[in-house]
Amino acid sequence: MRVISAQEVAGALAWPALIERLATTFREGVEAPPRHHHAMHRPDGEATMLLMPAWEETGYIGMKMVNVFPQNANAGLPAISGLYILCEGQHGTPLACIDGSALTSRRTAAASALAARELARQDAESLLVVGTGKLAPMLIEAHAAVRPIRKVRVWGRNPDKATALAEQFRDRFDCQAVIDLETAVPEADIISCATLSTDPLVRGEWLQPGSHLDLVGAFRPSMRETDSQCLARSEVFVDTYAGALGEAGDILQAIDEGAFSKADLRAELAELLRGKKPGRTDDQAITLFKSVGASLEDLAAAIEVWETLERG
Repeated sequence: MRVISAQEVAGALAWPALIERLATTFREGVEAPPRHHHAMHRPDGEATMLLMPAWEETGYIGMKMVNVFPQNANAGLPAISGLYILCEGQHGTPLACIDGSALTSRRTAAASALAARELARQDAESLLVVGTGKLAPMLIEAHAAVRPIRKVRVWGRNPDKATALAEQFRDRFDCQAVIDLETAVPEADIISCATLSTDPLVRGEWLQPGSHLDLVGAFRPSMRETDSQCLARSEVFVDTYAGALGEAGDILQAIDEGAFSKADLRAELAELLRGKKPGRTDDQAITLFKSVGASLEDLAAAIEVWETLERG
C-alpha cells in the first residue's frame, strides 16, 4: 500500500482536473452512508472520531478517518488530523493511505469552485475571501480556476494575517486586505467565507444583485457566517440536502428564525449538475451555496490523486 504525503496530494490535484472529477462524481453518484461520530473520553477531555465511507458501485472504495482533539491547542498542535484509505473495488485491496488534511482542504475549495462555475455570473471578476485560515488561499486559487478573477480582497479578524495572505497573491491579482466588510461585500461579485464564526459576519442588506455567496465555514448547527436576510434574499443551493439540513448552521438558524424554510432550497449539487433543477435564474439574482462536506467529495479527490500519481 502506498503512503501519499500532503505534498504529493497538492501536486496531484490540479484545480481544473479536481473540479471536473467532483462534477463527474456528483453526476454519476456513489454510495455514501451517513458519517459515523464516536465520542472518545480521554484523560485530558473529550475527543471525537469521525468515519466517512463511500464507494462506487463497481469501482473504488474509500474511507476517511478524522480525529478531532480540541485540547490540542494547549500543546500547539492542530485540532484535526486524519487520513484517507483508498481501496480497489474488485477485491477490496487497499491501494493507498493518503494525507487526510490536505485531501479535505483541496476538495472543499474545489467544491466551492464547482458551485461557482454553475451559479456565479460568467463575468464575475472580483472575489472577497472572508477568513485567513488554511482554506483561504485555496479558495482564491480554486475560484480563479473557474471565473476570470482579477480583483481579490481578504478580510480576517487578525488584520496582520489578512495582509500576509494578500501579499501572497499580489503578483497574480489586484489583491489587498480590507478591514470593513460592510464596504467590501457590496463591491464583490463572489464572497467566499471560511471561518469558525458563531455570529453573522455577512449581512443580507450588503449583498448586491448578481452576487454569489459561498459559505464553507459553519459546519455545525451552532455556527453561522451570515444573517437570515442573506438566506431570504438568495437563491439557495447546497452540496447535499442531508448535510445541509443536518449541520449547516446558516440554514438551520434562518429556519428557526422564520426567515427561510426547507422548501426554499433550490437544489443540491447532484441535481444541478444532472440538469434536473435550474441554477441562477438571471444575472440580477443573488445565489448562495452552502457546503458542509460530503464523503463523495473525499472519494473523488482520492481517486484523482491515485490515478494522477499512477500515470506518473
